[in-house]
Amino acid sequence: MGIVNTEIKQKTIKDEVSLTGVGLHTGKNVTITFKPALANSGLSFKRVDLEGAPVIEADANYVTNTQRGTCLEKNGVAIQTSEHVLAALVGLDVDNAIIELNASEPPIMDGSSKFFVEAIEKANVIELDVFREEFVITDIVSYIDEESGSEILVMPSKEYQITTMVDFGTKVLGTQNATLNHISDFKKDISDSRTFSFLHEIEMLLENGLIKGGDLNNAIVYVDKALSPETMEKLRVAFKKDSISVKPNGILDNLTLHHPNEAARHKLLDVLGDLALIGTRIRGKVIANKPGHFVNTQFAKKLAKIIKNERRNNVPNIDLNQPPLMDVVQIMDMLPHRQPFLLIDKVFELSDSHVIATKSVTMNEEFFKGHFPGAPVMPGVLIVEAMAQTGGVLVLNTVPDPENYLTFFMKMDKVKFKQKVMPGDTLIFKCSLITPIRRGICHMQGYAYANGKLCAEAELMAQISKVK
Repeated sequence: MGIVNTEIKQKTIKDEVSLTGVGLHTGKNVTITFKPALANSGLSFKRVDLEGAPVIEADANYVTNTQRGTCLEKNGVAIQTSEHVLAALVGLDVDNAIIELNASEPPIMDGSSKFFVEAIEKANVIELDVFREEFVITDIVSYIDEESGSEILVMPSKEYQITTMVDFGTKVLGTQNATLNHISDFKKDISDSRTFSFLHEIEMLLENGLIKGGDLNNAIVYVDKALSPETMEKLRVAFKKDSISVKPNGILDNLTLHHPNEAARHKLLDVLGDLALIGTRIRGKVIANKPGHFVNTQFAKKLAKIIKNERRNNVPNIDLNQPPLMDVVQIMDMLPHRQPFLLIDKVFELSDSHVIATKSVTMNEEFFKGHFPGAPVMPGVLIVEAMAQTGGVLVLNTVPDPENYLTFFMKMDKVKFKQKVMPGDTLIFKCSLITPIRRGICHMQGYAYANGKLCAEAELMAQISKVK
């Protein structure tokens, strides 16, 4: 398993768009506004009704409650039922967006993602000049909730796919399956699938005053028990209807199913929304048996942790004994640096968007004479300089006469040192473009590895300039 830079560009929305509706839990009007966001910022919620307009990122680590929807909380600020909104954004291939709310929950609308999808489409989905990352699944990862018997797993696949299987063990709602083979089919096949409840759950929520914004237009109610006249009257009053009855297919009237397997499709919608909390796109097939918000979000946390570790230790798989793509003489034909300041020896991979180079660190390095002579450690600034020289190969490869150019640093950001580098180590550098090269400016993510571990990382920006 590992993280790959794709040739697909990240997306956001071009315009702002707002929707107003009733919150399921509060019963009050709520306005949701979708706003554009910068590349690599991801999806986040913003509570504009609170002082300072606090932001809660769509991150599995902020999940606090999954009883009746996925609740996120950060620094005491909460967002309830985030999943339908997140499913709409992922279903329309949006990577970055700000979701502003003037309450603790989005409007429930009709209990599906349909109205959010329509709003996002009105806002126009656009590409950004930054490539998307994907986490490629090569081994099965699973999570089982022993108590409920729910299980969710992901297995290798050429693209992101989801299958859900539901079985409530009731006559009125038996076993159902739903599959999404292509994210592009979300709008057509999944987005209009509404949330559902069983009559016994609705009765309990009504008695406890926990469902204020619910009516027969935003929840399919499966009648799993006999309806007494008293219950019928309670429902009629709660749902503000003249009369209520049960249809032949076992659901309360006033609703017609959009799909025979609408329950399974809605569960798939929930899985898609909950797994958005991983924060990284997945290339794999998710299979969820009896999914629910608890198992979905636990699985999201597990995958997010795996991805974090992989990102940290994503050592390029190269054979150091093979002849390189460029040796030190060829590197000197391209880079202006010379000993003792040429800090890379070989280039093993070079494409339009990435480069991999190496340096053999020996005791004969000039800097070891003065940098902790009794306990030699390669200076961190020189590791970053070597990383930048690696990136220099990438940007100079875009011009026909690299020998006539110099490379200058413009910015270093998010620099971190993880492990010491000592004499005898072989450093492997990998630089990948964050944005396409424009006007000789190269914005890249650099990693340095030694002994199978990440030892340094940095975001670098450099510009090439022709020698006058």
